[in-house]
Amino acid sequence: MNATIAAIATAPGEAGIGIVRLSGEKSLEILDHIFMPTKGNSIKEYQSRRLTHGKIIDPKTKQVVDEVLVTYMKAPFTYTAEDVVEIDCHGGIVPVRKILELVLRCGARMAEPGEFTKRAFLNGRMDLSQAEAVMDLISAKTDKSFDVAFGQLEGSLSKQVKKITDTLLEMMANITVNIDYPDEDIEEITYQELLKGANHIKKDIEQLLRSAYTGKIIKEGLNTVIIGKPNVGKSSLMNALLKESRAIVTEVPGTTRDIIEEFLSIQGIPLKIIDTAGIRETEDLVERIGVERSKEFFNKGDLVIFIVNASESLTEEDKKIIELLQNRKTIVLMNKTDLPIVLEEEEIKNLLPNKKIIKISIVEEKGLKELEDTIVDMVYGGQIKQKEASFITNVRHKDTLEKAKMSIEEGIDAIKQELALDFIEVDVKNTWEYLGEITGDTVGEDVIDQIFSKFCLGK
Repeated sequence: MNATIAAIATAPGEAGIGIVRLSGEKSLEILDHIFMPTKGNSIKEYQSRRLTHGKIIDPKTKQVVDEVLVTYMKAPFTYTAEDVVEIDCHGGIVPVRKILELVLRCGARMAEPGEFTKRAFLNGRMDLSQAEAVMDLISAKTDKSFDVAFGQLEGSLSKQVKKITDTLLEMMANITVNIDYPDEDIEEITYQELLKGANHIKKDIEQLLRSAYTGKIIKEGLNTVIIGKPNVGKSSLMNALLKESRAIVTEVPGTTRDIIEEFLSIQGIPLKIIDTAGIRETEDLVERIGVERSKEFFNKGDLVIFIVNASESLTEEDKKIIELLQNRKTIVLMNKTDLPIVLEEEEIKNLLPNKKIIKISIVEEKGLKELEDTIVDMVYGGQIKQKEASFITNVRHKDTLEKAKMSIEEGIDAIKQELALDFIEVDVKNTWEYLGEITGDTVGEDVIDQIFSKFCLGK
């Protein structure tokens, strides 16, 4: 029998309410020891899923600890598929701590991180990918990342993986029958049929993998570095995107001497905007340190926004930065187009072929919408519709899919060489086992423990 577990389910600090959660066979019994309903003698007299008003009382001292609302939810239709009790008390550190201490004293034990969700998984209420989506839901930074996490919690990823594993199981069954009963009157599977099925599986896996880059950005954010020589409008761009005066803007070159970081959302995509010191040769010690830090952050950025001054010709400082951008995902902004234009777009195209170039005027707020749309297009890559929920946002899932792809490719090679069915069966089974690690069907206990150890207490 699993022990009854308890934990504080709300964040620490002052709030309107605090919640202490219990799960396990003795949840109602423990609650009955410490709770006195306003009407009636015992919580056991009330129906499941009914909110009940009353007081938490210390059974030893008979002192009232807090006025609360409690809910008893009977298994199996609960979050953990076990009996669950939630005690809603006044928010704050003291009330929840006191109630948790009473609960533990009356027979519950302290829940481990993520143990409520782990029990939901072990009791079959959700698969492993859905359980992992719970933490993604909690840590979502934007509406889009929330929608993706909720879609996975609802089973969008699980359904796609199950579709592939079902095909693999059917293929394995056909191979096994042909191996074990070669002399029986059964339809012989051909290498051509196997190749067609394996290629279809590979295609489905690749489709999921294509969403991994976008999924990572949606979940973790896009590290976007604004770079350029001094006084081209880097800080002005940051302020315009944030719609607030976050960075100091003056006509004096070299105003920004350190790194400024801010988060914002562009059409649901979380961006970590990094405004860097202007890259140039300088004798100023502080500015020189800032320039070196700019170069460090430049190398870590997922996306580089390079700003040039359209009202003057390219300088040596511009050209040195351009040399660094050849193999980087870059958007070039030709700023200050409200002034007479000196720099031709064609010159930048020759130096930075295949880079998106946008003419903007931060002063007149021109081109900013096109910049936002370009960032969105680059993230989604034109391959995935924004409304799709089945993005691969989890590094573990991506690594597992890559292993599955490699395994099915080995199977395809074996089929093309018309090797014995036993060899092909091994590759197909390995692919199935890798995919099963995503949903938890074939994952080991050590991996399960590692996954849930990253969860917060009370979830």
